[in-house]
Amino acid sequence: MKNFQNKTELSNYISALKAKGSSIGFVPTMGALHKGHLSLVNKGLSENDLVVVSIFVNPTQFDNKDDLVKYPRTLDADIALLKTVSDHKIITYAPSVEDIYDDNIASESFFYDGLEHKMEGAFRQGHFDGVGTIVKRLFEIVKPDFAYFGEKDFQQLQIIRKLVELHHIPVTIVGCPIHRAKDGLAMSSRNARLTPEHREIAPFIYKTLEAAKAKFGTKSAKEVTEWVYMQFEKQSLLELEYFIIADITTLKPVKRKSIKKSYRAFIAVYAGDIRLIDNIALN
Repeated sequence: MKNFQNKTELSNYISALKAKGSSIGFVPTMGALHKGHLSLVNKGLSENDLVVVSIFVNPTQFDNKDDLVKYPRTLDADIALLKTVSDHKIITYAPSVEDIYDDNIASESFFYDGLEHKMEGAFRQGHFDGVGTIVKRLFEIVKPDFAYFGEKDFQQLQIIRKLVELHHIPVTIVGCPIHRAKDGLAMSSRNARLTPEHREIAPFIYKTLEAAKAKFGTKSAKEVTEWVYMQFEKQSLLELEYFIIADITTLKPVKRKSIKKSYRAFIAVYAGDIRLIDNIALN
């Protein structure tokens, strides 16, 4: 497996591969890899000759400095896990902060037609500027044909699609289904930090989403939302930050359902000091 830490060396290597006709898939990650990441890598391998996996904890997308410090960094284990998928069709890029940002660790400012102000953007100031900054830079370094993102971060997925559209970046964005544990909890690197007590109760999040989906068939968005808040008021171990039913294209909260539109329910929950997000398609 080829492992790179320097962007110039990686770009030169990829350019040589593409000159020979190789197609390049790309899976950007912040490490602490799990089966959800591997599902993206496998999807990329099924559609490309090689897949680049970046492993970089991006400082500019953290609004909480404590969360940045505590974010798990397990590079050796990550590379070992990737080798179980393929030892010769995966390229890793694990840069330093300096390699990505030089001497200026700061975000660019982005406008995503208002998508950035909804949900995560409303609760995490500057988050999507940080996401746009790192993703745009990684696209410039890797120059992939296809890039793979999980639907667990559905708002991020839509924002990256908008980033590619607005900046005319020549890459096809592929959204991949949420990978879940057997009990329904959405796979996340943060899950490893849950206490045993919080890990046991965390599947309540997805069970509530499934119930909300069933209710959405006959109830209004307002009624479903009120019901979800009531469920979490009864649950002392989990603190609901938000539950929003939104149009999947605009991400605007739905006021009146339309059979012509597609909706998704989005949720953010604190399990102790660990913040978990999830979502589910409603129609």
